[in-house]
Amino acid sequence: MSNPSRTTRSTGQRGWPSLASFGARLTESFARYGQLCVGIDPHSWLLAEWGLPDTAGGAREFGMRVVEASANTVGIIKPQVAFFERFGSAGYHALEDVFQAARATGLLIIADAKRGDVGSSVEAYGHAWLTPGHPLEADALTVSAFQGFGSLDAPARWAEENGKGLFVLAATSNPEAAVIQQAKTASGKSVAASIAAEVTDWNREQSADALGSIGLVLGATINADDYGLNLDTLTHTPILAPGFGHQGARIDQMAELFGPAASSVLISASRSILSAGPYGIADAVSRHAAEVKACRA
Repeated sequence: MSNPSRTTRSTGQRGWPSLASFGARLTESFARYGQLCVGIDPHSWLLAEWGLPDTAGGAREFGMRVVEASANTVGIIKPQVAFFERFGSAGYHALEDVFQAARATGLLIIADAKRGDVGSSVEAYGHAWLTPGHPLEADALTVSAFQGFGSLDAPARWAEENGKGLFVLAATSNPEAAVIQQAKTASGKSVAASIAAEVTDWNREQSADALGSIGLVLGATINADDYGLNLDTLTHTPILAPGFGHQGARIDQMAELFGPAASSVLISASRSILSAGPYGIADAVSRHAAEVKACRA
C-alpha cells in the first residue's frame, strides 16, 4: 500500500504547503476499512484480565497486541494517553513504541489526550503530537476549546500544514458535561453548537476534500437536538463518536443517531472490544468492523 501521507495536495486558501490532508487520508481509510476506530485503553483491571502487569511494560504489551489485532482489519486506532501517562516517563516510552508499531502498519493514530490551553502552550501541544518524525507523532489529536475556539488557532494551523487533524470536544458522552455544553452563549447558540459552527467554518475555508481535517467529538449517547446541533451541517466534518458498546449506543443505530452526518462518523469502540482478552481481540475487532460495514451497506 502506498503511503498517502507522502502524496501532495494543492495548497489551501491560506497558501500553506502541506502533505495529503488528514481529511483526505481519513476518507481513504473509510473506503478501505470502514469507520471503526479501536480504542487502546490499558485500564488496570483490563491489564489484570489480560494477565499483564499494571506497569508501563504491561501497557506497552497491551497496546502492541491491539495494534496487531487491528492492522489490515481497521484503519484507525485511538490510544487513550492517560492510561500510559500514569506510568510517567516509562509510560510515554511505551506509548511511543505503540505509535511506532501502528505507523509501520499504516494505521491512522488519534492521540486521545484532550489538550487545551492558550498561546505558546497550546502551540507546543500541537508540536508535541502532530510533528512528523516526532516520537509522539499522531495523525490527529483530541483537544479542548474551553478557552474559545480561537485558542486552537496555532495547533489547527500546524495540523493543516503537516497533514494532521484535530478533534475538538463539543458534546461528549459523559452526562455531567451537559450543563456546560448545553449552556447558551451570547449568540444564543449552545456552547456545543458554537464550537461545531467554528469547526465547520474552518473546514469550509481550508478544505475542498470530502472531509475536513478538523473534527468534532460528539458522543453517540447524546441527543443532538438537546445541544442545538444541526447534523445536516456536519457532512463535511469528521465526527469522533465515543459511546458505542459499553456506554450503551449500538453500532446498528449509527444512521439513526447521526442522520445525514453518519458517513462522517468514526465509531469509537474500546471496552466492548478490549474485554475480549488477548486471545479473542482479533476476532472482536473483525466482528465489530464487519458490523460497522454492514450498517453502512
